[in-house]
Amino acid sequence: MLRFHRMPPFGTPAGGNDASPERLIYHTDAWVRFIERTHDATPVRAELRDGDTVLGHVVGLVVSRFGVRVFGSPLPGWTTLYMGFDLRPGVPRAEALAALRRFVFGELRCVHFELVDRQLASAGGDPKSHVESYETDLTRSEDEIFASMESACRRCIRKAEKLGVTIEEVDARDAAFPGEFHAQLVEVFRKQGLVPTYGPERVRALAECLDGTGRLLLLRARNPEGACIATGIYPGMNRVAQFWGNASVRSEQHYRPNEALNWYAMRYWKRRGAAVFDWGGGGDYKAKYGCARIWVPRLCESKYAFLGHAREAARRAFEGRQRLLGRLSAAWGRS
Repeated sequence: MLRFHRMPPFGTPAGGNDASPERLIYHTDAWVRFIERTHDATPVRAELRDGDTVLGHVVGLVVSRFGVRVFGSPLPGWTTLYMGFDLRPGVPRAEALAALRRFVFGELRCVHFELVDRQLASAGGDPKSHVESYETDLTRSEDEIFASMESACRRCIRKAEKLGVTIEEVDARDAAFPGEFHAQLVEVFRKQGLVPTYGPERVRALAECLDGTGRLLLLRARNPEGACIATGIYPGMNRVAQFWGNASVRSEQHYRPNEALNWYAMRYWKRRGAAVFDWGGGGDYKAKYGCARIWVPRLCESKYAFLGHAREAARRAFEGRQRLLGRLSAAWGRS
């Protein structure tokens, strides 16, 4: 029987092998520290063993709310798309999941766990049971990637260049960037009648935790006068790079800075060996970049049935709160 054995949360060998073909940025010490810092969570790493043979790892964090312990790999709200397993080729995920269930409900004393693993089979249907995203195949040539975009998207990228939009790579220690990004994000959400689910301190924590790793691309777009009109955040590692967030000044949209930022990021990570650019979640507008829609299962299991119902009630309450705050924000903006 396969079993998970808890390891120290940071450092080797518990940190795993960065060259593993399944290893994502979300499995790294830096990313786990980011979640630990922003969500008061306890990191957990465990080795999957068959006897003395190590078959892989699982990465997650435990949170305690009202005395209830929950294991997330990841949980909603962590601004972390995937985590899950990092396994050797050929290790059955069904057996790893069975071992995780015993580990979480037993040794960790949790009563609920959630897991989003990019290697699990695609799933459709109920949005509560999967994470929707899009991906661009970066193994093609730049010309092929560009040609696969919708014609309107290609025109936007060319327009930004023609109008003199410049894209600059931002140092993670740039003190102004978190505030710029969040202020622009507020504009984006306000247009949809919503408010952001996090503040500039989340962006600052991400930049500080990943500083020096070479795994975080921060971008700023400037108009011909030199003003910052859009920003973007794109972490990446090994095969997979990700669109984490993108925001812009609404009055400067005619410069088409968002398309220019995303095209820059795709080429940046392609040149560093990434095979996939993951668009970080759903949104029909992303299809214009010529990417393919994917569905990754979100597995949610509770030791007691009522916890699943409580989770769903909490999700609906949170979404309602966000809509209310969005309407209030829009009303204040008009006053």
